[in-house]
Amino acid sequence: MELFVHADYKILEKKKIAATVSLSLILIGLFFIIFHHGLKLGIDFEGGTLMQLQFEQPIQVSEVRNALSNLGLQDAEIQQFGSPNEVIIRVLKLEEQQGEETAQQMQQSLGQALPNNSFEVRRLEQVGPKIGGELRGKALLAILSALLGIVVYVSIRFEFKYAIAAIVALIHDVLITLGVFSVLNLEISLAIIAAFLTIVGYSLNDTIVVFDRVRENLKSLRRDPYEKIVNLSINQSLSRTVVTSLTTFIVVLILWLGGGEVIKNFAFALVIGVIVGTYSSIYVASPIVVAWNERAASNGKLRKKR
Repeated sequence: MELFVHADYKILEKKKIAATVSLSLILIGLFFIIFHHGLKLGIDFEGGTLMQLQFEQPIQVSEVRNALSNLGLQDAEIQQFGSPNEVIIRVLKLEEQQGEETAQQMQQSLGQALPNNSFEVRRLEQVGPKIGGELRGKALLAILSALLGIVVYVSIRFEFKYAIAAIVALIHDVLITLGVFSVLNLEISLAIIAAFLTIVGYSLNDTIVVFDRVRENLKSLRRDPYEKIVNLSINQSLSRTVVTSLTTFIVVLILWLGGGEVIKNFAFALVIGVIVGTYSSIYVASPIVVAWNERAASNGKLRKKR
């Protein structure tokens, strides 16, 4: 299906506006990460206990908090989960043994404080701080390994400048998605790390399609200015990019809206990733390649003059 037949948009003429938008979004996200409430790490990375409870009758968060007050867990995170009858209780930074005891104490306290509203434990997760630290390290290693592999792959398939442009675009996507999670105070778990790696792969695929078209056009349009060739390549890939992104976006949007609480944050990360990944392949990666080429050309002219 061809949406943009003979498209001829002056996309790269808007590169300064795009750079301003990207930089603004990244700075806002970094401000919240560094100076506001940072990143909300889940028990996968912090260690602790997570318990999901389903009550027979609707329950208020305040009732649960009052029931746990005698345990000194006033700082525990308690929130409604899906229906009015379900809640999730998170207690972070507990030793594994301490977490088991705390889970039992919470169930006893809730049973005593709410005798007329019985409950069922739907989910119980416990992670020690040592394991959480190991998972943090492995998650970071997974992301860095993916980026390194991309540099090697793109350098071999194209040139080093294309690899740098692709990596900058991917870092741009991850930083903006992380910023959105920090602004909205959403939890970062192992599932979200998986979503980030999915975003990296999706964004790279879009970028490679544009770069492949640039390489083909360079052979047939050698005398044209480099920026014109890149702009033409983006236009030629535009229909494929929009169709792919739109169909993917519809799927992840449905998952986010109707997939349930368990995968809601994962799907939301993909929603942001699809939008930002499509944008970065056009307005981040391509302008960087053009800027690199112009700089190399200008350095070449300076050497000739000398």
